[in-house]
Amino acid sequence: MRGIAKIALLAGLGLAAGLMPVLAQSRPDPMRMSAMPGAAPSPDDPMQALRTPDPGEGDGPAASEEFGGLPDAPGAEDTYYQCVACHSTEIIKQQRITDARWDDLWQWMVEEQGMYEPDAETKQVILTYLKTHFSSEL
Repeated sequence: MRGIAKIALLAGLGLAAGLMPVLAQSRPDPMRMSAMPGAAPSPDDPMQALRTPDPGEGDGPAASEEFGGLPDAPGAEDTYYQCVACHSTEIIKQQRITDARWDDLWQWMVEEQGMYEPDAETKQVILTYLKTHFSSEL
């Protein structure tokens, strides 16, 4: 009987553990939401990219080898070091999202993903850089 009770207890813990991430997350993952099949872009939804990068886009600053191919412009260094602590620059370079979505993603990364939030001036430099070079509002 002890074996059956142990299996039932472990099964119950497994079920509870499976529910924990769902219960722990207070708001939806904005990156997962944008990848949902059938999601049509809406100009009213700042969480949806309105366009993807065009292969011919290249009128901006040259890519910086030192900073993972990010455009070589003011804010590149701060952006590089802030972001590559968690993900590659490829994640950044593929984005074409609204300015409002950059603000929301920043908050989500801080609140839900544990991203370090720098001082207000550095935050503004990084968000300005992202909105300048990786915006759907260009």
